Amino acid sequence: MSNYARIDAKELSNLLRTIEVYQGTHVTRLAMKVMALTFVRTSELIRARWAEFDLESARWDIPADRMKMRSPHIVPLAKQTLEVLDTLRSLTGQSEWLFPGDRRSSKPMSNNTILKALERMGYKGQMTGHGFRGLASTILHEQGYPHEHVELQLAHAPRNAVSAAYNHALYLKPRAKMMQDWADFLEKTQRGGKVLPFRENVA
Repeated sequence: MSNYARIDAKELSNLLRTIEVYQGTHVTRLAMKVMALTFVRTSELIRARWAEFDLESARWDIPADRMKMRSPHIVPLAKQTLEVLDTLRSLTGQSEWLFPGDRRSSKPMSNNTILKALERMGYKGQMTGHGFRGLASTILHEQGYPHEHVELQLAHAPRNAVSAAYNHALYLKPRAKMMQDWADFLEKTQRGGKVLPFRENVA
């Protein structure tokens, strides 16, 4: 399905460098960077509110009513993600939204903004916002990170309400380390470093 199209891991370096020099708005470029770093769903990203972030504690708490599985979700924030958010705050910090719309700043950016940006960069039919989730899942699993940690970070939570409410904070410390490892990996990959492996980072 084209909605889930994604590039191969070996093409990630070029994509990250292309995002870095994206000629569209700064807010859209930063949205793509945050998506790559956090691999949340597009709907969860574009409707992010500054009130959901505790930057001092380096975490993003997405409320249950914004999650596909209707369970709260914690996204540990790597230092690179915090740097992007610091830049973003200078642009949109006066708004309720991290990523306000271009035409109507009282509403979040359109659901198609990231997809259209990827298309303009030459990735039509090759990469989508959802593709960042698939890439992260594949690479982290290949590198030996525990399946439970990866699945929880992807918010593939059990549908049982009790389990979901419990699980959202499960394995938070190793998940935070995994997210920092992921951000470090993306940084090295963008610079053209060796894409794989980074298994030595696994606890």
